[in-house]
Amino acid sequence: MADTEHLVQLEQVTKSYGVGTPSAHEVLHGITLTITRGEFVALIGPSGSGKSTLLHIIGLLDHPTSGTLRVAGEDVAHMTDAELTELRSERLGFVFQQSLLLSAFSAVENVMLPMLLHQHYPDTAMRERARGLLSSVALDRWADFPARNLSGGQQQRVAIARAMAMSPALILADEPTGNLDTVAADGVFQLMRTMNTDHGTSFLIVTHNAALAQRCDRILNVVDGVLVPSSHGRAPR
Repeated sequence: MADTEHLVQLEQVTKSYGVGTPSAHEVLHGITLTITRGEFVALIGPSGSGKSTLLHIIGLLDHPTSGTLRVAGEDVAHMTDAELTELRSERLGFVFQQSLLLSAFSAVENVMLPMLLHQHYPDTAMRERARGLLSSVALDRWADFPARNLSGGQQQRVAIARAMAMSPALILADEPTGNLDTVAADGVFQLMRTMNTDHGTSFLIVTHNAALAQRCDRILNVVDGVLVPSSHGRAPR
């Protein structure tokens, strides 16, 4: 039975590159952590510390070298690529530093993409859901605008709406405010927090922004591939 409270569980996870060669290098060293439903977590650490590698493993975009990874209670070790893709599309959403929108597509078409990949054909319900998500991120007026005509902050809002398209339990955000000015970054952060409180969606946010991290519920710090003891943010709401 799937574990609906413990969304992600890592036990003694390591990640090495170049295994079996003279250049073998271990990037992650025995990472153990749990992310539960409704958490809003920051992942911080110096450049090259292993943050992105850890995020890719949690996001089922890379495989651990050793240790155990469970997503929604399911051990992913022996899953096929097709099973991993299905689990990823059903349980996880992604927001990156670059919005990665299709520039010629409208905002609503970009939000529909995950649903199209799942269903393979568009329908009225899909388009209505995409418009509803854009409304929830205050972009209903721009729903039919090409993504290239939107500001950086607006594009990130579309990216968050797109990440919510399949109602994921957990959204993984890799430097989602890194390319934004202070005002736009605060708006995107507040939007993610609203999604967290209104929908119960968990967030794991990789950031170099210390002030933003302090506004999260919990802070995970990766240093040289090791997870140091977590702490609580100062202003979780």
